[in-house]
Amino acid sequence: MEIALRSALIAWLAADPALAGQLNTVFEEAPARASLPWLALAASACTDWSSKSGPGREVRLALELHCRGDAPDTAAALVTAIEARVEALPAAQAGFALVTVQFLRARAEQRTGNTRAVLLEYRFRLLAG
Repeated sequence: MEIALRSALIAWLAADPALAGQLNTVFEEAPARASLPWLALAASACTDWSSKSGPGREVRLALELHCRGDAPDTAAALVTAIEARVEALPAAQAGFALVTVQFLRARAEQRTGNTRAVLLEYRFRLLAG
């Protein structure tokens, strides 16, 4: 279910017209080369979240946004749009049902070359579909 969630989330984020107008691309992992800004699934891990009625998984997933800018609020509007899109992921998916999406934490940092990175971590609870 973890792989299916990763695939569904990438497709969901890439299909958003508002994000498509602000991001150059959405990747499954950090790209070797890409123009800023871009978004990638940095990491994921899952544990059992089964019930009496069937198998389930709890997936913790991190998204990483890379952009350019001097001001601390450079990517604030883009991060808000990404968060809204992630939390709006439809519950009915191929192979699983999304039960809950929960924001866990975020981290932002200024990097060399006037670049910024924002890490967004979420917990998804899934039941086999």
